[in-house]
Amino acid sequence: MKKLSVITVTYNAEHTLERTLKSVREQTYPAIEHILVDGNSNDGTVALIRRYENERLKWMSEPDNGLYDAMNKGARMATGDYLCFLNAGDSFYHEDTVQKMFTTMDEDDFPDILYGETAIVDDNGCFLHLRRLRAPKNLTWKSFKHGMVVCHQAFIVKRELFEPYELSYRFSADFDWCIRMMKKAKTIRNTGMILVNYLNAGMTTANRKASLRERYHIMKKHYGTASTFLYHIWFVIRAIIKPEK
Repeated sequence: MKKLSVITVTYNAEHTLERTLKSVREQTYPAIEHILVDGNSNDGTVALIRRYENERLKWMSEPDNGLYDAMNKGARMATGDYLCFLNAGDSFYHEDTVQKMFTTMDEDDFPDILYGETAIVDDNGCFLHLRRLRAPKNLTWKSFKHGMVVCHQAFIVKRELFEPYELSYRFSADFDWCIRMMKKAKTIRNTGMILVNYLNAGMTTANRKASLRERYHIMKKHYGTASTFLYHIWFVIRAIIKPEK
């Protein structure tokens, strides 16, 4: 039986974390560990984590150098065959999501990467809509030329494949990391499932602009300058024709 390590990074997340803790705890699949890396929160986050302590949960709370540094810490703590990253407020789509994902595959033929669709939910965990960028039937590292077509939370990687997130990126290291993981992977499999509920928390305008600038440089690194420029012209046209919900 394959083991899944679910990694959640937190900082002052007392108002959103409980849904994530419940979701991981209530998964019907037994071979799961939940790793929580808290950045020395000064609200009720640590008290909440202590209330949910169980045999599946490992956690730490200490200062870090940002989101992706904390994710790297979580990966180092992991003992599972696969890694999944859920933010505070995110959850699995159903209680049996992980069970279905793993038990529908041949034990001798597990891929390097599993992926699926993402549902967007509001602050109360209520379904809003499926993510606008839908997961392609066949995913390769070149698929991200079209943007992040698979949500980071619905992108599950073998732990032995893992490389650390690049800390020079403050907002888009996950975009770069997913591309690097796909370049290394020999097998990438579409589960055909909605895997996660993603909290539609939004991003400040300043952070969104910084994230887009980082993504542009990441795409230039992986896909070349000319190709990246042409695709960004298309992104602008697409945004005008079909704006984000």
